[in-house]
Amino acid sequence: MPLTLHAATVPTWLQATAATRALVDKAEAWCDANSDSAEAITGACLAENMWSFDWQINSVWMHSAHALDAVQKGAFEPDFTDIPGSFDACRAKLDKARDGMLALDPDTLEGIAENNVDFVLGGTVRMSFTVQNFLLSFSNPNFFFHATTAYDILRMKGLEIGKRDYLGAPAIKG
Repeated sequence: MPLTLHAATVPTWLQATAATRALVDKAEAWCDANSDSAEAITGACLAENMWSFDWQINSVWMHSAHALDAVQKGAFEPDFTDIPGSFDACRAKLDKARDGMLALDPDTLEGIAENNVDFVLGGTVRMSFTVQNFLLSFSNPNFFFHATTAYDILRMKGLEIGKRDYLGAPAIKG
């Protein structure tokens, strides 16, 4: 059975989104245990010119559920309007990502895989893709970059988390 576009993206995005949501819980517990503010995490960056933890969480949503919605419309424009500034808002954004992915009919992507999707920034088309190429070569690497960066920020801040926390629950046989 050939691998569908949905199967190549959505299940692993759901896995990583759930793992990232669990990391938010661990970050909040760490702040409570260390008498640190939530902003010490949500506003933390790996480097001065990189986005903060809450922006990384927004980008996990943006390159999963938002991207899936956008490809159906033929244009993806980054959404920087609702950056989650608290742990509760981070969880809500990740829940929105999960819910958006779960709402997608798996057959939908196969029907539009060769359709055009434009990457729009500032009202200008910057790049054009097929839906398949956009999801596999743009959204997928971006999704994992931002999920990994969120994890890395937590490691940098001193949370005792490891690879199993990042991986979440893999799709094992059984």
